[in-house]
Amino acid sequence: MELRGTAAPRAEGYSNTAFQNEESVLENQNASGNGNSIRSRAVPGREPINTKQGEEGVTIEQDPPSIREDMEDDQETHKKGCLEKKYDLICDFCKKHKTILRYIIWGILIAGYLAMVIAACVLNFHRALPLFVITVVVIFFVIWDHLMAKYEYRIDEILSPGRRLLNGHWFWLKWVIWSLLILGVIFWLIFDTARLGQQQLISFGGLIMYIVLAFVFSKHPTKVYWRPVFWGIGLQFLLGLLILRTNPGFVAFDWLGRQVQTFLAYTDAGAVFVFGEKYTDHFFAFQVLPIVVFFSTVMSMLYYLGLMQWIIRKVGWLMLITMGSSPIESVVAAGNIFVGQTESPLLVRPYLPHVTKSELHAIMTAGFSTIAGSVLGAYISFGVSSSHLLTASVMSAPASLAVAKLFWPETEKPKITLKNAMEMENGDSRNLLEAATQGASSSISLVANIAVNLIAFLALLSFVNSALSWFGNMFDYPQLSFELICSYIFMPFSFMMGVDWQDSFMVAKLIGYKTFFNEFVAYEQLSKFINLRKEAGPKFVNGVQQYMSIRSETIATYALCGFANFGSLGIVIGGLTSMAPSRKRDIASGALRALIAGTMACFMTACIAGILSSTPADINCHHILENAFNSSLLKNTTEVVSCCQSLLNSTIATGPGAVIPGGNHSMSSLKGCCGLLKPSTFNCSWIPNTF
Repeated sequence: MELRGTAAPRAEGYSNTAFQNEESVLENQNASGNGNSIRSRAVPGREPINTKQGEEGVTIEQDPPSIREDMEDDQETHKKGCLEKKYDLICDFCKKHKTILRYIIWGILIAGYLAMVIAACVLNFHRALPLFVITVVVIFFVIWDHLMAKYEYRIDEILSPGRRLLNGHWFWLKWVIWSLLILGVIFWLIFDTARLGQQQLISFGGLIMYIVLAFVFSKHPTKVYWRPVFWGIGLQFLLGLLILRTNPGFVAFDWLGRQVQTFLAYTDAGAVFVFGEKYTDHFFAFQVLPIVVFFSTVMSMLYYLGLMQWIIRKVGWLMLITMGSSPIESVVAAGNIFVGQTESPLLVRPYLPHVTKSELHAIMTAGFSTIAGSVLGAYISFGVSSSHLLTASVMSAPASLAVAKLFWPETEKPKITLKNAMEMENGDSRNLLEAATQGASSSISLVANIAVNLIAFLALLSFVNSALSWFGNMFDYPQLSFELICSYIFMPFSFMMGVDWQDSFMVAKLIGYKTFFNEFVAYEQLSKFINLRKEAGPKFVNGVQQYMSIRSETIATYALCGFANFGSLGIVIGGLTSMAPSRKRDIASGALRALIAGTMACFMTACIAGILSSTPADINCHHILENAFNSSLLKNTTEVVSCCQSLLNSTIATGPGAVIPGGNHSMSSLKGCCGLLKPSTFNCSWIPNTF
């Protein structure tokens, strides 16, 4: 049996005879004893394919040389149109002068932006001040990066004589510097304590206590390298001093906090569209959790643009040159200011199998002692101070490295260089829209994790309290609860941070929530205390304290600002093990120590805040209380309550009639504060009726 036919298609513009010269012949012939066999007969212009027995033969045909020559001739004779010629000329010109054109375009855009900034400053400089500051900072760093990339070695040569001179006299010069610093701290504490009271001194004592504890329980106490420890605490102190004590720093971070709140408020537009106008009826599910989605989307877009990597490099470089930490530790600690404890190690993922045990411990400690930017917005939505949360996030980065290097000193030589550690990827998104989509999608697991953990932990807390109350009732003590146990366990730690004595039990409860459950539960409880204080109601109801002073709230905000809890322990072990399976044993053995170190870093940050924070009643409390209690209408405001709390804490009472008001306040102000707050720790009946 034979099959004959033409296999090549008819091409337009060619004669029919060109195809009639081509023919394909397949012959099927029965082979004796072997069934059907297929043979292909090759003709000129064909490439036969060898076939095995039992397979169908296929002949692939090619155009003969004569046809190919005709096609090439036609393509050469085909002339380009006028428009196509112009297009090719323009493309060639752009390719040839692409560098110059790029500079021209960027120059026009930058000139237009600067003209806009100048116009805004001329119209209203106060209104345009944030835009002006941001522009100046960006210009400075762009010029700095350009100079360092082009003239780094020349700048190093210029500074080398001064470096050699400093190294030659460093032995005695460092002792002079340290002596001056110690004397400066002592005198500053003396004058500051005389002005603000003894609470700042207690916070300083707590800072020393935590350093001593970390040294005593250090992995290698005799091999501690003190430079990162002192520089980490010093950077904490400088950042806190700049933000909490200087007016420009406080105004800047307060402005930044308000902008973050305004920015997060745009989440409501999406929440209203998806959940309806009454979405606020379910505050946490429909208002707090969407903030996590929005923030995650924005962070993903910033990563695609490379802005986050640029900021992380700058912060990491600052900690590297000051603290002397390794490049890997510096980059991860800087990254933890903005991202979570499992995302920041991704910045240095290729190098994780090669880091030392001390570096691995520092990476985990940095994750435990900070919070992610995605959940920062959720805490702000609770009503916690945005400026204090932002300050705590920044201050905890150097604190984490200080405690990590004290708790597990370096005993090996780091292998990763600065150049390698600073190389970061921009992600796998191909455009900005895809980056936004990936950021929103990646937040699904985070939102679900937060929701289910809160449901589980709050239900578990209710069950534990019920079980403890049942157990305590057998001994005529039904008040036994998880909060009560935590208040006694963590009370010494909270008191040494500088918290008022009567508030230290409440802060200890919050620390217990954070350590055994998570920081979401703790901040949710703290927000309740803040709202009750703002309502300015009675401080004690049936002998139970309802809220804390503003100073105690501030210190608690810093102490809770970290992922150091037992739930995060499993997250860190699982996340790092998936990135570096060869280091599974080292990760598991150092995780618990890192958890303790991260908790201690948060406590040290709270101590710094206690040293530097002053009661907002630095407002003139004498004037406020006199006006409040001498007027016919009592102004039950936050300022009045804060001043009354400060007055009651500083008052000395030894018996009936033997009462000395603190701060040179009058007896009438003390009497009025007693009637307003009804404190259970102060016997108001001892105040004489006649003054």
